[in-house]
Amino acid sequence: MSIQQKKIEKQLSLPLKNAVQMSVRNLRIRFGRSIIITMSILLGIAFLMSVLANNAFTMSLVHRGPEDIKLLLTADLEEVRTRQIWLVSLSLLVCTVGIINAMLMSVTERSREIGTMKCLGALDKFVVELFLLESLAHGIFGSIVGSIIGVITMTFVYMFHYGGLIIRIFPVGTVVRYMLFTTLLGTFLAVVGALYPAYVSARMEPAEAIRRQI
Repeated sequence: MSIQQKKIEKQLSLPLKNAVQMSVRNLRIRFGRSIIITMSILLGIAFLMSVLANNAFTMSLVHRGPEDIKLLLTADLEEVRTRQIWLVSLSLLVCTVGIINAMLMSVTERSREIGTMKCLGALDKFVVELFLLESLAHGIFGSIVGSIIGVITMTFVYMFHYGGLIIRIFPVGTVVRYMLFTTLLGTFLAVVGALYPAYVSARMEPAEAIRRQI
């Protein structure tokens, strides 16, 4: 590599804070699209969290609830566990597919923007960082809100069936652990879902990316 090429590369290697600033601006400009992507993450995580919260409430009733409720739930405990394993597996599949599909569409439809940035001198690393930061923001916000909605939904469902009993035996520790798990999982899936398409788009030649049909 010549001295001139090294100088150009150094000039175009923008710091991470520039990628953060550009990501925030892109999220504001494409607010409608950002909401759609975040909602796909939110709904998947809300479904997963509702299943996990349902499991936490059921086990709390079995261990700390009145005897009549314990006997009723214990009789169907094995069936409940089997059903919830399938529900959790299904919710993870739905969550993963939804997140990856949303992030793939978001990155793919912006290939012309990527080509323009590369024509202006943006390096592949900078382009990948830009999309990963945006997907990270989608994942964190969507996962947190989805976890909260899942817990609130199941709390109201159990309050409808058991009244104030569910509040007295509310499994705080278990629910908090599940919320942390679903938040981390949603964020991880959002970033992973954008990693491959962002890498592929960043590796495209600028002219090809600009001509690409969405």
